Amino acid sequence: MTDKYGYDGPEQFRPLSPWAYFGYSILFAIPLVGFILLIVFSLSNQNINRRNYARSFFCALVIVLILFGVLLVSGAAGGAYGYFSSLNRA
Repeated sequence: MTDKYGYDGPEQFRPLSPWAYFGYSILFAIPLVGFILLIVFSLSNQNINRRNYARSFFCALVIVLILFGVLLVSGAAGGAYGYFSSLNRA
């Protein structure tokens, strides 16, 4: 049976609509529930496209957290350096 996008293959390989990607992005942005569903969808085999999108979203989340950590540490180090150098001059 053909769906409205012209796909008639197995359900496992059915493409996601643009609204599905938008909805999953909003769903994954919910703090705790979104992270749990992100892990569940990343390990699920019901739809390969949803699984791959969840994995890519997880990879992007990890990259953002790493960048945030690096900026936080470098900002803290810079602030500490400025603070201790001002104490040294006084």
